[in-house]
Amino acid sequence: MEVDAQKLKSLREDNVLSQRELARLAGLTQMTIWRLENGFEHAHPQTIRKIAGVLGVEPRELLKQEV
Repeated sequence: MEVDAQKLKSLREDNVLSQRELARLAGLTQMTIWRLENGFEHAHPQTIRKIAGVLGVEPRELLKQEV
């Protein structure tokens, strides 16, 4: 699943979390968060759910919207 990298970074910053903090809270690595925020990786649905849970949003809010 393709994550909206800008949206992910914006939501993380709105929650005053570093990449390291978000990764720890979501049970992921900082490298995973970095790769998602920089568009280098597609995410597994479970990864999106974990991140969304920490950020307090619906998983679909993290996905890139097709036009």
